[in-house]
Amino acid sequence: MRLKFLVFIVLCCLTSFSYAAEKSIDSHLLDFSIEELMNIEVTTVSRRSQKLTEVSAAVFVITQDDIRRSGATSIPDALRMAPGVQVERVATDKWAVSVRGFNGIYANKLQVLMDGRSVYNSLFAGVQWEQQDTLMADIERIEIIRGPAATTWGANAVNGVINIITKKAADTQGTFLTAGGGSFEQGFIGARYGGKINEETPFRIYAKGFTRDNTTSLTGKNINNQWHSAKGGARLDHARGIDQFTLQGDVYYNSIGDTLKPGLLNQSAVSTNDPRGHQEGGNIRFRWDRTYSEQSSIRLQTYYDRNRSYSPIGKYDIESFDIDFQHRFQFLDRHNIIWGANYRLYHNKVPDTEIIRLSPREQTNHQASVFISDDISLIPNRLLFTLGTRLDHNDFTGLEIQPNARLMWTPNTENSFWMSVSRAVRIPARGELDVTATVGQVQNIPGVPALPIPILVTLVGSQNFNSEKLIAYELGYRRKIARNASIDFSSFINDYSQLRDLSLGGLSASSGLPGQLLLPVMANNGASALTYGFEISADWKPLDKWRLQSKYSYLDMHISSNELLRQLDPTTGGAGKISPQHRLSLRSNYDISDKLEVNLWVRYNSKIAFYDIPGYVTMDAKLVFKPVRNVELFLVGQNLLSQNHREFVTDTIPSIPGRIPRGIYVGAQWRF
Repeated sequence: MRLKFLVFIVLCCLTSFSYAAEKSIDSHLLDFSIEELMNIEVTTVSRRSQKLTEVSAAVFVITQDDIRRSGATSIPDALRMAPGVQVERVATDKWAVSVRGFNGIYANKLQVLMDGRSVYNSLFAGVQWEQQDTLMADIERIEIIRGPAATTWGANAVNGVINIITKKAADTQGTFLTAGGGSFEQGFIGARYGGKINEETPFRIYAKGFTRDNTTSLTGKNINNQWHSAKGGARLDHARGIDQFTLQGDVYYNSIGDTLKPGLLNQSAVSTNDPRGHQEGGNIRFRWDRTYSEQSSIRLQTYYDRNRSYSPIGKYDIESFDIDFQHRFQFLDRHNIIWGANYRLYHNKVPDTEIIRLSPREQTNHQASVFISDDISLIPNRLLFTLGTRLDHNDFTGLEIQPNARLMWTPNTENSFWMSVSRAVRIPARGELDVTATVGQVQNIPGVPALPIPILVTLVGSQNFNSEKLIAYELGYRRKIARNASIDFSSFINDYSQLRDLSLGGLSASSGLPGQLLLPVMANNGASALTYGFEISADWKPLDKWRLQSKYSYLDMHISSNELLRQLDPTTGGAGKISPQHRLSLRSNYDISDKLEVNLWVRYNSKIAFYDIPGYVTMDAKLVFKPVRNVELFLVGQNLLSQNHREFVTDTIPSIPGRIPRGIYVGAQWRF
């Protein structure tokens, strides 16, 4: 009943806001036009600047003001504002983030970029969110594409792309300081200075650090996952005529911890030693833009990234090098063509641990691609047809072809309709081909007679594992209802084939004590899926100082996989039960005066049946006081409606599940 009531409230709110907006068009109270928000320019969809209303894809933009008002202290928490994005916090330093299903600690069908630099981990096929951080005030916007974007961004951009775009150095001049602390957010500090070498060469440097508290198990036990982090970086921009140059880099250090489920291994090394570990790494990026005209430009970007992790659970050293070129030009007035090429090198070294072994321990892999896309203006300013394809070659599966076709119809300035058909692939990771990993102990396996001794399940990689495929069909509609209101709707049908499934090997007895049976599990491409759903977002500004935003997402997943192993594989076999079917977000941002702001954010997630996690409602709140110019004092409450709640469970690392606590923190910001 509660779910039906919530859905009913959403529909009623959307209907009533549409009616109210139509009735209030001539009201003098609505001086602010929401058209500015609808005309935000995005670059992630087609690698060129486009107005949001002109994009034939399901795109959502989280602005810097959205981030500031939300009180979010991490990028994953800020992503909760976007429709169609599932964000679940697993522990103090771990999140599961996905778009349109198939969530997990390593959600392998989501491409994530930081200023166009891919942070997708090729070793485990996913993103380690604890490593993706920057000064939150330096983020200009976050662009989220829901649906395939493989033609633009290559393999693994299957269900979506998230691009975190930071501000230019010229936009971060002066000094910025922030500090605070509280219960769960025990303490944080950040500083940034922006200056100029000369008028054409602005720069900035920054540093930040924080400490976050432990989470607790279902029994209230401390999981020992307190998180200490330090990060710093710099950016330099230079303009010379028609050329723009950017040099940017970051370094970080994380001290993290974990507690494994008891009885995992025969050996006691993991359980008796200090389970804490650390991560460290850095990156450097160079970009050159040359703009000949509004319709013609070239871009060259290259970067180097290195990450190392040391813990009793797993150790690795990963390096990647990437070089990307693109050229955009106009042809015969009606064609806007963009083409380019990319080369990426991955090198990783993985020493053996008690849980994970890779053979060979060290390996270098290469990936190369070319792409082309043509925006064809069938009817100027009314009908746009986009056709493109990408050819990707990788060491694991060879050549992959990823085409798409999109159509955008804009009958007038208030309405736009779009549709698309796309193909995308997710290529295997080394962790699926070369791994031998301990999954955990179970007493019973579906289809296997009950035995009096435990069974240790081991995941064994397969060199025959192929890429996963998707054919996606999408349809969307945007409407500017009035100067102060807008609505955005998108729907999809995703047809997946050759998804990862599991097959059982033969039982064998262990050689050590205590005695147990060993059961190998191998990956194959025997699964498939059909998913469909829709997302709707509405933006309304009933008063000059009051903005309301609502988002609702619906997802239905039908998985065809090995019935016996659905309980062992939440990422595919159990994927239909791992993603909430309904998600709702309601935000209210109100400026009481020029000095005082009140921001409220209510969220609802329906149940996650695979982990027996019930649906929950939670609320965040942020109160901002500006006593003098350039100074902000703030009080933030997170997860206010309960003392703690469960959100997710690790699907790869056999950690003890944690509960996400209520948190209160205070802080200050100073700009000069």
